[in-house]
Amino acid sequence: MKTANLVSETLEQFYSETYEEIRLEVGLGPLEFERNKDLIQRFLPKNGVVADVGGGPGVYSAWMAKAGYEVILFDPVPKHIEQATKKAAKFKKNPFKAILGEARKLDLPDASVDVAILHGPLYHLQEKQDRIAALREAYRILKPGGVLLGFAINYTASTLVGLTNGYIHDKAFLKMCQQELATGVHNAPGSWPGILPEAYYHRPSQLAAEVKEAAFEHIDTFAVEGVIWLDSKYFENRSDAEKKQQQFALLQATENHPEMLAMSPHMMIAARKNA
Repeated sequence: MKTANLVSETLEQFYSETYEEIRLEVGLGPLEFERNKDLIQRFLPKNGVVADVGGGPGVYSAWMAKAGYEVILFDPVPKHIEQATKKAAKFKKNPFKAILGEARKLDLPDASVDVAILHGPLYHLQEKQDRIAALREAYRILKPGGVLLGFAINYTASTLVGLTNGYIHDKAFLKMCQQELATGVHNAPGSWPGILPEAYYHRPSQLAAEVKEAAFEHIDTFAVEGVIWLDSKYFENRSDAEKKQQQFALLQATENHPEMLAMSPHMMIAARKNA
């Protein structure tokens, strides 16, 4: 199926050539995965229907389907749908659905899901009007009282990574950081082919404002990785059970601090469709 109208050629090529299915297994991926599951689980009802929009190869959909939820995954990348479909086929009971689709137009009836999760649309759509359209589509498919969980990349993400790894001394990388800090627009320089090619990186306050503009009631915004990834011996300490517990105690104590949200590469916003 031709997908030119679903996702840009640049993004489709990027995801077709990279390995999104194992991204959460390397680097800070395990922290992101563990935290996202924790945050999502706080808002899942005892049972119900979940739309996993931008669900990629189905890692989170498989986790929720295994827990007994009816899950419909949407993603604009054919490779991801193929991977998700194969993953769903392994479920003898309660397989999730994987549909090629895009966040601004979902093939679901009005008021048909209990939770709508936006994994990629809020940062893959560079134009505000497109992000608002995706949020309003999520609002449409949610039942009254239903919950939106939206994941975003922080406008400081590249800068913090650049500082901790020395990348900002590359002039092209520094220029990219400066643009993100000033405008939120992320475009990777050609000399850095391994990073996300194009995206939008939010300020925490701006993320909340966009969600409210789409008619949602803002519940809270949560840091995903928080500040603990800045531990100079993060990976060493994570492998020690007691030290990992201390890391997470600090993360949980600061996960909602408005002044500290910008120190987390990713954040999750929770919002509600009023009854």
